Amino acid sequence: MPKMLTEFLEYLELHNCTHIHAIQPLHLKGYLLYLEERPNRKWGGGLSKNYIRKQLQVVRKFSRYLTESGQESYNVKLLLKGSGTKIKSILNKNEVSALYEATTDDSLGMRDRAMLALYYGCGLRKNEGINVNVRDILLDKDLLFVRKGKGHKERYVPIAGSSKEDLENYIYYARPYLLNSKKQDAFLLSKRGTRLSGAMAYERLQNLRNKARLTKAIGLHTLRHSIASHLLHSGMKLEQIQRFLGHSSLESTQIYTHLKHDQL
Repeated sequence: MPKMLTEFLEYLELHNCTHIHAIQPLHLKGYLLYLEERPNRKWGGGLSKNYIRKQLQVVRKFSRYLTESGQESYNVKLLLKGSGTKIKSILNKNEVSALYEATTDDSLGMRDRAMLALYYGCGLRKNEGINVNVRDILLDKDLLFVRKGKGHKERYVPIAGSSKEDLENYIYYARPYLLNSKKQDAFLLSKRGTRLSGAMAYERLQNLRNKARLTKAIGLHTLRHSIASHLLHSGMKLEQIQRFLGHSSLESTQIYTHLKHDQL
């Protein structure tokens, strides 16, 4: 981190920008071009997209630090072209619908729909969904409280559309049956009334995938990637999707802008 910030400041100084108030969008665009062309001093070749993305995160964090400490700052509006993402596949809306249609009307089926509501409808990470407690579902406010997000960060996620109905049906009709008079805070429950594990949630998703006759290899994170891509292509602003997903930086969210349109 300090080395990356030093490189940014040295670049500015080299280009006759010696005060924070003098930083202009042209300097930031020039720095991005510089990073894209700079050779990797250790291994040769160019810098990786992920390394450049980390550099831009440092530039953003420095701007945020200046602002929060009451000092002069600058605006960062840079999007890195290309992608270092590990996203292998996303589902289009028809494929997501097929997963929902593969659910049954019994208690486990209602749990499956609640699981889809968490991971697709609310865009949660795998561990975030598993760690949701029943008190975190705020139906009266149409919000879900994520208490164990990445980096121990908390956030609220909106519950919209059919996701609310699926969560509500599970809470009132399926969860009490699975709970079987036991005391348990967990929202998603196993047949024994214990907290559903990530492995069990993954297994249930594969069961739905097979019933829906989907050919793509998918996991719980695929649902998160899919809703993010669908929101972006429906017109939602990147900054709003960033808050929805709980990303600490815009660079983590911009990967969805590079997914091919035919993947949707």
